[in-house]
Amino acid sequence: MDANGAEFIMNLHLIDWVIITGMFVFFVAAAIATKQYNKTVSDFLAANRCAGRYMLTNAEGAAGLGVVTIVALWEVYYKTGFSGLWWDAMLIPISLILALSGWITYRYRQTNAMTMAQFFQMRYSRKFRIFSGILAWVSGVINFGIAPAVTARCLIYFCGIPVYTTNIGWCEIDLTLAVVMFVMLAITLTVIFTGGQIALLITDFIQSQIFYIAALIVLAVLLAEIGWGDVIETLKKAPQEQSMLNPFKQQNLEDFNVWYFLMVGFINVYAYRAWQGTQGFNCSAKSPHEARMAGILGGLRWQTIYLLFWLCIPICVYVVFNNSKFAGLSHSIQNTLDGIPDHNLQEQMRVSVGLVKLLPVGLLGLVTIAFVGAAISSCSSYLHSWGSIFIQDVVMPFRKRPLGLKQHIKWLRLSIFGVTVFVWIFSMLFPIKEYVMMFFMITATIYLGGAGAVIIGGLYWKRGTTAGAWTGMIVGCILSVTGIVLVNLFWPNILPSIKESYPDIRWLQNLPGKLPFNSMHISFFSAIVASCSYVIVSLFSKPDPDFDMDRMLHRGKYALKTNEHHEVSGKPNLVLKMLGIGQEFTKGDKFIYFFVTAFQLFWFITFVIGTIFYSIYGASDDTWANWWLFRMSLSVIVAIITFIWFFWGGTKDSVDLFRTLKTAQRNILDDGSVVGHDNAADNNTLSMEQEKEKQRVN
Repeated sequence: MDANGAEFIMNLHLIDWVIITGMFVFFVAAAIATKQYNKTVSDFLAANRCAGRYMLTNAEGAAGLGVVTIVALWEVYYKTGFSGLWWDAMLIPISLILALSGWITYRYRQTNAMTMAQFFQMRYSRKFRIFSGILAWVSGVINFGIAPAVTARCLIYFCGIPVYTTNIGWCEIDLTLAVVMFVMLAITLTVIFTGGQIALLITDFIQSQIFYIAALIVLAVLLAEIGWGDVIETLKKAPQEQSMLNPFKQQNLEDFNVWYFLMVGFINVYAYRAWQGTQGFNCSAKSPHEARMAGILGGLRWQTIYLLFWLCIPICVYVVFNNSKFAGLSHSIQNTLDGIPDHNLQEQMRVSVGLVKLLPVGLLGLVTIAFVGAAISSCSSYLHSWGSIFIQDVVMPFRKRPLGLKQHIKWLRLSIFGVTVFVWIFSMLFPIKEYVMMFFMITATIYLGGAGAVIIGGLYWKRGTTAGAWTGMIVGCILSVTGIVLVNLFWPNILPSIKESYPDIRWLQNLPGKLPFNSMHISFFSAIVASCSYVIVSLFSKPDPDFDMDRMLHRGKYALKTNEHHEVSGKPNLVLKMLGIGQEFTKGDKFIYFFVTAFQLFWFITFVIGTIFYSIYGASDDTWANWWLFRMSLSVIVAIITFIWFFWGGTKDSVDLFRTLKTAQRNILDDGSVVGHDNAADNNTLSMEQEKEKQRVN
């Protein structure tokens, strides 16, 4: 046994540990408080569909922004600097239209499905639900498989925990990594097992507030310590055609150039809401309208505090490494990085280790608890999702009789525990050979490659068929798996040996040392081919005559007798109707709609004007520097307003959530079962028989 990190000392002061301990106790206590409300499968999986918009906006944002996501985005912006933000602006209309229109979100919530594969059975068939459930589960578990390791390593090097390793046969095991992951996952399981999706909503809401506060303070401290002038002067000296200020001078940037952002834009539309890592949040809204409003509010969250956090911190660390004024500090950071044996891991941890050296005592503790909270929020959401999907969409459809209530929840917990054990082992053994963001993209496309077409066609195209769904999903899966093998196994590990064995084969020797296509290219190509396959096969096959779109979406005569579609205003005028503003919008809703629209469109309009202006007149680095200063300043102001606004709204939603759950009438049949093309909980003709069966099993 050795200690590769023996030169490290614990970076945290006693004050930091007091902050961490206090916040952690509060965090766990909040999760335990939800236990009494977790009574049915619907509570465990969807919080009995009682979550308000601010609760969803805060909680889902925290769940989607785990430490592994932060590390992945730090890798991107450490390479692109401010320039990457410019190209990201051209995607704003896409994300804005998706949110404002309720694209996928509204109709999916109308189905009352608790998993996407349950919707697939309602729309297509039981066998397709099982197949897509297996595919989503395999894709999700592999995709999530590296997250605990990336998260734990970030915490290890951020806190300065010594790294001890040992050899077991041919395999070197990082003991420190194993222990930190074990503790982190154990805490996560405690949260999930205590209150299911209800606990996730509450704890993730708390985490989001901690993250907001930590992010604002960190940004202020870093910019005060480094200085805006030093930031700009350093970025001006970036390598030629890899500018970190001027987005039009990035011709030599390979992986994260303008084409990367264009392909991201397409994938965002194609696979919107398809990924099931946060499936509990997709079905937790109290109504389709609340789900849409949460999506609209989420645009402010991503365009302000989260963007500032993942953009400014890697830029500050880049300045430290590339400005002679900080030579001593960069040398200290590099010494720490040199203690990491793998080059890829060094690059992953570069910003995390650099951040430690830049933060004072006390703030390190706050950032650490924000990281721990982000880790728990993200891991709990993914474990809850993938463990639930295995039971709901793989095991349940095979059974002829429904599971009893206690048995059902027990199986869900066992499945979640099984996923936890798998990712703990996978994280220690899998050697990732590319950027974290690229790995996420290609592994997710195993499922998303075909799922996007199947979901869009299923919700919006009556002509879509089961045969088309099978074809699209299989084609997308095959292309994605092929890409994973090429990128991670064949090209870096097998091809060099083949070249060495056959030195006289010229075409073989002429193959490049690196695959010409990255994971984003493969994901984009897989989605295009899968979509075409779905459409073509659907046009040449017969739709199911028993399927009724209105019945699945509970529209018209099939509308449910609930307050989900409460109309609060008169008939909207033509302009408002064209903008997607219906009778469910209050005056406050309309204000939110137009405020978010104006804020985001402002950045897109400046992108268009700036692009035209630059193509005609050009612009100096100083001009770009002034623009980025304006962009950051305005974003900080809106972030502070948003924090106060969302905190107040989320607190009110939390109180309302507990009040509603306390008196809510539970439907024991609302467990994800489907009869024919109907959700079993909505099928009144069979409800009595099934309810008696579930009560008998209980």
